[in-house]
Amino acid sequence: MNASLESMQSDTVPLLQNGQHARSQPRASGTRSVQPQASPRQRVQRSQPVHILAVRRLQEEDQQFRTSSLPAIPNPFPELCGPGSPPVLTPGSLPPSQAAAKQDVKVFSEDGTSKVVEILADMTARDLCQLLVYKSHCVDDNSWTLVEHHPHLGLERCLEDHELVVQVESTMASESKFLFRKNYAKYEFFKNPVNFFPEQMVTWCQQSNGSQSQLLQNFLNSSSCPEIQGFLHVKELGKKSWKKLYVCLRRSGLYCSTKGTSKEPRHLQLLADLEDSNIFYLIAGRKQYSAPTDYGLCIKPNKVRNETKELRLLCAEDEQTRTCWMTAFRLLKYGMLLYQNYRIPQQRKALLSPFSTPVRSVSENSLVAMDFSGQTGRVIENPAEAQSAALEEGHAWRKRSTRMNILGSQSPLHPSTLSTVIHRTQHWFHGRISREESHRIIKQQGLVDGLFLLRDSQSNPKAFVLTLCHHQKIKNFQILPCEDDGQTFFSLDDGNTKFSDLIQLVDFYQLNKGVLPCKLKHHCIRVAL
Repeated sequence: MNASLESMQSDTVPLLQNGQHARSQPRASGTRSVQPQASPRQRVQRSQPVHILAVRRLQEEDQQFRTSSLPAIPNPFPELCGPGSPPVLTPGSLPPSQAAAKQDVKVFSEDGTSKVVEILADMTARDLCQLLVYKSHCVDDNSWTLVEHHPHLGLERCLEDHELVVQVESTMASESKFLFRKNYAKYEFFKNPVNFFPEQMVTWCQQSNGSQSQLLQNFLNSSSCPEIQGFLHVKELGKKSWKKLYVCLRRSGLYCSTKGTSKEPRHLQLLADLEDSNIFYLIAGRKQYSAPTDYGLCIKPNKVRNETKELRLLCAEDEQTRTCWMTAFRLLKYGMLLYQNYRIPQQRKALLSPFSTPVRSVSENSLVAMDFSGQTGRVIENPAEAQSAALEEGHAWRKRSTRMNILGSQSPLHPSTLSTVIHRTQHWFHGRISREESHRIIKQQGLVDGLFLLRDSQSNPKAFVLTLCHHQKIKNFQILPCEDDGQTFFSLDDGNTKFSDLIQLVDFYQLNKGVLPCKLKHHCIRVAL
């Protein structure tokens, strides 16, 4: 019996030594044993007794048998599955991973509504604007921006697209907030730089040919030395008085001259640094800081939250001068980053050029243009023909509604006629707001040519006013009602061009300049979040 047990153990040793360490001691002779060709299961005879091992040892040998029967595959992670450590990943076996930090940010719209959005720590202002556009179902025309608003300081500025929202919020006081609004003039200086930089305000340390491309290259090239110079009203730190000084803006900072218009180094005094500061608009400079003009700007250090003592307050003589100073500050501070922010939407648009159609709702995308003029209907595949058909259908619909109103059938939506109230559903109509309020909205959303809005007239309850921006100046045009054959029309030119409603009027002047200084291009919009 003992001999049979020894022979049984000697047969099972090679089985356990198949590429693994055996549990039994090695042979004293040191010679290698030749493994039998037959399987261990065939060598075991039924009449031989089986040695009963402990349950734990049987489990260990069974696990060792399973691993030994697998083919020999090299282990790519020996440090994780070595004899001293289990093949299970432990918390300390991998490098510590930094979890993506999230933070709640509250954003306000122009009408006072707000939305709390959960963002990542690395989300930029452009990313947040695109998220808000998606959540509020707006059209993303790359003109939306995030505004840093400080009501207690009377300051606000538009964040650059590459700025991190969480980082900017860390420098804001508790009373400050973010606003979500349009800004059509954000990158307008890349399209028409000559309009933003008057020749008498720009000087160069090297020769320049004065072309538009050379003008921008000098600002974007870090090795060039452009300067903006001119007179500004400067508020003394810690005092209420203002002084008119000769100021120049360079890459190293903003300087004022202590001796007339001299720019010698011994006559220049540093007013503000560009590196750790940002430039803001003064919202109510006359009321809050006794500013001499309405065209105030402020250079605010990032470390300042509520204190007004360290704010560098300045005032220009007109809007074009203020825009020049603020645009130059942005270009000298950020350089090529601004140009990259400007080019990214254009590159995306170029990639989507075959599909460059306006963003529409799902219901609109599921519709097709049809022509039922013949005996059978047909699908209009030509886009130009489809657009003309839509315009004809719109004119026919307005004529039908006008005839119904003449016959005495008024619109069920309003006790008045449809042509006098249909404009209230449009984004460009802002209702009963004052002239000052309309000018403020135009300035906030960018002083670009063709920016407009319509509002009710304060002097004539039956008339309307078109507020339009042209050459950075805001002009107002009164829209008067006129009657013809018992019908009410609206006109901008004393009845020479008549329209049945304000929608037709806006559509016409978007295609034709007419009596206006320019075509209607962009409309001011307020979105509820």
